[in-house]
Order: sequence, then structure tokens, then C-alpha cells
Amino acid sequence: MNTHTTYPWEAPASGAAAALALQLEMCVPTLETARLSLRPIRLTDFDTFFAILSSERAVFMEGPFDRDEAWSEFTQCVSGWMLRGVGYFTILKRDTGAILGFVGLGMEFGDQEHELGYFLTEEAEGKGYATEAAEAVRDFGLGQQELPSLVSYVDLPNTQSAAVADRLGSKRDAQAEAKFAEPVQVWRHQLEAYA
Repeated sequence: MNTHTTYPWEAPASGAAAALALQLEMCVPTLETARLSLRPIRLTDFDTFFAILSSERAVFMEGPFDRDEAWSEFTQCVSGWMLRGVGYFTILKRDTGAILGFVGLGMEFGDQEHELGYFLTEEAEGKGYATEAAEAVRDFGLGQQELPSLVSYVDLPNTQSAAVADRLGSKRDAQAEAKFAEPVQVWRHQLEAYA
């Protein structure tokens, strides 16, 4: 049970500001797959976002995060749309509307290229949702948004994330990996048509 009281910065906007926020959200596409709907992130998604990032599941993302740190990550996932024309989506199960996690395109401090990232709730794992969502976002980024390149940065022990990258047909890039001081897997993505 969530007993947290929402901070003022987590509360939705009102009035003209709310109308503008809705207009901006409508500029972000919604992607559909066989089982999933990938829509823009909303303020109401933060509790699920925080639940993932505050758990041990976030250990490969430099977590777990406290609420303030998770809020900073949350705003980064959204701000990419304004700054770079790409960002994160909330993954919804089409038949129930349940939030399964988040997937998207970003470029955080220290990244060398656009990154395809994905993280799901514990209940959503092991059902192929991450691969299905990541495939749609990969094709959106490299196809429609014409990104020059796309990788996934994966910590060495994160075998689940590496397995998703492998199922997407991406390949490890040893040359890109050598540019990092700390060991990291760099999985290079291609459009499915060229894989």
C-alpha cells in the first residue's frame, strides 16, 4: 500500500498549464504492437516508475533510488522529447491498460550515442514484453526519427537485459565498449529490415 503523500511537484497541472501539457503530450506518438500500447509518460505514472527504481531491480541502473533521485530520472525520461525529439514511453498491456514498465530512447550524461533502454515491473517480466516494446521503439528511433545510431548499454552481470538485446538481433560492439573506463556491454541495434 502506498502511504506516500504526493509532493507539489508530482501533482498534475491545472488551468491553462494543464491544457498546454496535454497539447505537448499529444505531439508524442503512441506506438502499438500486438499486445502493447506505448504512450507518452504521464505524471500519474510516477508511482510505478518509482516502485521499479526504488527496488533492487534498479541495481543495474545505478539504483536503488530514493524518491528525489527517481523523480530526477523520471523528468530526464520525459525531457528528451523536448530536447532531442525522442524520449520514453509507458508500456501498457492493451487488453487491460495495466502499466508494465517503461521503454524509450535517451542520451544521458556520459552516453556516446542514443540509447534504447527498457525496465519493467517484476510482474511483467518473463513474458516477452520488453522485447516486443523495445523492437517497436528501436524501429521508431532508427526509422521514423532517423537516429544516426542506437545502442543499449548493459552492465556485465545484467543477463536479462543482454538477452533482450540479443533477441532484438543486436550485436556487441567491442570498439564502442573499449571507449568506456568501466566495463560495459554495448549492444548495437539495426532496423529489422537490415539486420
